[in-house]
Amino acid sequence: MLLHKHLLYKKKNLLAFSAGVDSTALLFLLLENNIDFDIAIVDYGLREQSKDEVVYAQDLAKEYKFKSYVFKAEKIEINFEANARTIRYNFFDELIKEYQYENLLTGHHLGDRVEWMLMQFCKGAGCVELSGMQAVDQRQAYTLVRPLLHLDKQELLTYLLDKKIKYFEDSTNTDEKYKRNEFRHKYSKPLLEKYLSGIKKSFEYIDEDVKQLVSEITLSQYKKLIYFTSSDSKRSDIIAIDKYFKSIGKLITAEEKALLKEQNTVVISRTFVVNQAHSYVFIAPYIKAANIDKELREKLRLLRVEPKMRGYLASDLEVVEFLSLLLT
Repeated sequence: MLLHKHLLYKKKNLLAFSAGVDSTALLFLLLENNIDFDIAIVDYGLREQSKDEVVYAQDLAKEYKFKSYVFKAEKIEINFEANARTIRYNFFDELIKEYQYENLLTGHHLGDRVEWMLMQFCKGAGCVELSGMQAVDQRQAYTLVRPLLHLDKQELLTYLLDKKIKYFEDSTNTDEKYKRNEFRHKYSKPLLEKYLSGIKKSFEYIDEDVKQLVSEITLSQYKKLIYFTSSDSKRSDIIAIDKYFKSIGKLITAEEKALLKEQNTVVISRTFVVNQAHSYVFIAPYIKAANIDKELREKLRLLRVEPKMRGYLASDLEVVEFLSLLLT
């Protein structure tokens, strides 16, 4: 039942656990397949039941001899879904860095993928955005693996019921004030109930098409400078830029993506500058240039370095020398 099992054996795996249907099914499937892992769970403090979910996670850890990490989040006052995701992944990132985990495993399933596709379709998206989450997603410091992405939630629920495995239902999953829940109950769930096999096949075709349409781009890094050779397709370049920012937990806005199509230099989230020049795409920290000495300023001018990149380059002369070699 698990996708890409070969990526999980003999690796250090961290499972994002919630005690719900998806992550509980994944936990027991990992045990069945003799795949080693530890778990991490976040308690947002919204529901009384969340305390029981944490206890269940800790009990499973004791019973099956793996580690459990728990994070108690402060109360989220606004924009719960986005802020909860940020808290969650910051916690995972800290654990991955501290304990050298190689893979982060999540219980995302086919329903999650359909919900995402429909939400993207309704706000405007191309085939890459519609294809949505992938079973394997290479991040900056680890690999994000979704071994259940080909399975519907009902298939996971059937597995748990057949095995008589305990799980929890999150009451907030029925609250349609959250956009994802609205799409789930009104659109994706009825579609999956009626057209499951066709939807599975459609995603197989979409994934094949995306591989053909989008150039594979490899990013390189020197210190804090990210760079790659521009492809023949600006669309592919922007997808690579977007994927990089996602890998470090940043999301490019629709407005920023539109600017990347039209302009060679764009400041992202006021903290990064993206520059498309010299047959390369550069991504660097955005630092306002100030008090650059005359010699360095002239050197950067001769190299035709984008002014918005000069503040960062002035802070690290080794990167300037590297860039000189790269561009000449």
